[in-house]
Amino acid sequence: MTQTELKTKSDVTSRNGVNIIKVSSTSRSTAVAGAIAGVIREYGHAEVQAIGASAVNQAVKAIAIARGYLAEDGYDISCVPTFTEVEINGQERTAVRFRVDAHRRSV
Repeated sequence: MTQTELKTKSDVTSRNGVNIIKVSSTSRSTAVAGAIAGVIREYGHAEVQAIGASAVNQAVKAIAIARGYLAEDGYDISCVPTFTEVEINGQERTAVRFRVDAHRRSV
């Protein structure tokens, strides 16, 4: 998936060379999962960011779906959630950011 394909439901931005997949409450979890899997295949890890309970729900579902996509390639993932402050329209908001790392599945 490319950044353009995600514009309507989620957004991919770059921060210090790291792609951040931004998820909203209306994001399609399968589209976000594809983006997560694609970024992980390319970079070995991804960062997923969501603001609000519904967006966090969509992000968690997308991470679970991405795990299935990556299992087909012999990878498993681990996920570390953190809180971060972001500025939106001049207001500070608290976001949940998930660091998703890939590693080879054990046999």
